[in-house]
Amino acid sequence: MGSTLAIVLVHYHTPLLAAESVAALRADLGNTGIETEWLLVDNGSDAEERALLESLPVERIDPGANLGYAGGVNLGVARSTAETVIVMNPDVLVLPGCVSALLDRLSSGAAVAGPAFYWDRGCRLLLPPAEERTRRYELLSLIAPDRARRRWRRHARSHWEARSPLASFSLSGSLLAIRRDAWEPFDEGYRLFFEETDWLLRVKRRGLRSEYVPGARAIHLYNRSAVREPRSQQWFEESARRFRERHYGAWFARLLETLGPASKARQLAEVPEDGIDLSGFRFPLWIEISPNPTGFPAAAERLEAPPPGGWWRLPEEIDLAGLRARVVR
Repeated sequence: MGSTLAIVLVHYHTPLLAAESVAALRADLGNTGIETEWLLVDNGSDAEERALLESLPVERIDPGANLGYAGGVNLGVARSTAETVIVMNPDVLVLPGCVSALLDRLSSGAAVAGPAFYWDRGCRLLLPPAEERTRRYELLSLIAPDRARRRWRRHARSHWEARSPLASFSLSGSLLAIRRDAWEPFDEGYRLFFEETDWLLRVKRRGLRSEYVPGARAIHLYNRSAVREPRSQQWFEESARRFRERHYGAWFARLLETLGPASKARQLAEVPEDGIDLSGFRFPLWIEISPNPTGFPAAAERLEAPPPGGWWRLPEEIDLAGLRARVVR
C-alpha cells in the first residue's frame, strides 16, 4: 500500500532550519498513523550543510543545480507517490494539529489548503494572505495607494478574523497541502516568487476549491530564506513581469512598469527602537508591521487591551531594521 502523505521540502543553504522544520512536522504527525514519504530537494548546500541534511530522516534529492522553488517542488512531487502532498519551505514550523487540519479539509472536498501563518515563535504577528492580483488592484496600488491599502486591509482581515475554513486562493506557497488529483506542475519560468500565485489562479480556472484554514497554524520565520539568495530581488522583478504579462497582457504590464517609478505613496516611519507608546489609544486596535515603506502588505497584531507598561515592542527575534509601523482600529 502506498503512502498517504508526501512532504516535499525545498532547501537552499538553511540546513538548521530544515532540521527544525522536519522535527516540528514529525512532532505534529506524532501518533496520527499517517504513512508519510519525506523528500528534501537540495537546491544548494556545501559539504558541511549536506552532512547535516543527510543525517535527517528524509530522502535528500540532489538536482545538481538550483532549480528555484518551482523546479524543486516539481521534482519532489514527481518523485513522490502519495495521494496527498505538502510542499513547503524549510523556514516553516508547523504547530500542533496543523497537518491534520489541512488534510481534513482536503478530505472534505478542497483541492488545496493552506494554514494561518505567524511571523514569530510567540505567535503574535499574523502574516497576511497573498495580495489580490488583478489589473484593478495593481493599478489602484500605483495611482491611489491609500484606497488600495484600505482594500488590502479588508482582504487581510477577512482571513485574520476567520474562525472556520474560508474559500480563498490567496494562499502562501511556503506551505500548501494539495490533493494528488488536483496537482499540475508549477511553472518553472518563475525562479522565485509568484509561482504559487500563478499556480493558484490556474487551480481557480479549473473550477477547483482552495481554502484558507485558520485552525491550521504555522510559523514562517521572518527573513530567513530568500535573504540568502543574492539574486532574489532580480528574480522578484523578473517573476512579477512574467506574471503580469501572462495574466494581464504585455501592454498592461508595460503600463504598470511605466507608472511604478512615478508612484508617490505616503511612506511610514520606521519602528522606533524603544517601541510604540500606546497611551491615549482606544482598544481594541491593530498594529501593522511592514518592510514596505508604504505600509502594506503587512503583518499585524491585534491588541484587545494595552500591553504592560503601555508600550508595544516587536518580538525580540525580529530585526526591526527597515520595518514600518502603523496603529489602526
